[in-house]
Amino acid sequence: MATETSAAVRISERDLAAGLDALETPIAAPRRSPGSEAWRAVWPVLAALTALVIAWQVAYVLELKPPYALPSPADTWQTLLHAIQDGSAWRAVSLSIQRAAVGFLMSVVVGVAIGVVLAASPLLRRAFGPIITGLQSLPSVAWVPAAIIWFQLSNATMYAVILLGAVPSIVNGLLAGTDQVPPLYLRVGQVLGARGWTRIRYVLLPAALPGFLGGLKQGWAFAWRSLMAAELITYSPQLGTGLGQLLDIGRQTSDMSLVIASISLIFLVGILIELLLFAPLERHVLHSRGLTGAVSAKGGRG
Repeated sequence: MATETSAAVRISERDLAAGLDALETPIAAPRRSPGSEAWRAVWPVLAALTALVIAWQVAYVLELKPPYALPSPADTWQTLLHAIQDGSAWRAVSLSIQRAAVGFLMSVVVGVAIGVVLAASPLLRRAFGPIITGLQSLPSVAWVPAAIIWFQLSNATMYAVILLGAVPSIVNGLLAGTDQVPPLYLRVGQVLGARGWTRIRYVLLPAALPGFLGGLKQGWAFAWRSLMAAELITYSPQLGTGLGQLLDIGRQTSDMSLVIASISLIFLVGILIELLLFAPLERHVLHSRGLTGAVSAKGGRG
């Protein structure tokens, strides 16, 4: 009887260990082709946009606003096609994306540097943390008059507004990511001899990366919004015509179709940056940390 009981206990322990190993093993998601993965990400967005266009057409048919104030989707589409054919839309999109990319990269460099300093010094964080948060809540358009006085009508004005709008979000995103790092990681790094910059570079920043991604996405959103505010107000023939300036041209000429077309292009760029850059980056980081295995498997079964 004792032998049978001992054998049963060993079997139970072996089954328990196997069960725990199975729980720790990531569930492999079914492999999809790149085209299938892209369609899976895009079709909900297309469906939502289609619903918005249908609602827009219904509002136009019901004449909720006069045609000059609310043109039909077809009229706006024709205006957009004309802007694409004459090259003005492509020039505006490429110029704004170039400005936003340069400004955002500068913001990341500055934001990470400030965030690392504040994360490493509790005293500095208590002193400057509320200031950073206050700057984040300040509307980006408030910086445009000051930037024009500082840098005149130049691209430096655009970059200054982008930096002032995006850096606080990136700093707070990095601080939020470091706050989520388990203390055990820091203690292990300390035991292994990680000190100073080595501790930050190889322990703190990699562990904070999943949380920091949210700050990067928000920083890009603030950078894009800040640029549009700067382009709306800052106009000079030497600067070229970005999307914000194209939007203001529509306002000045009372061309509502051009206004809506410009808004649509600004909106489309935001969606594409999310789908083509941040969403794949987020999936890659989370998958490399084993945080998306079960979710991916559930999505695959659906």
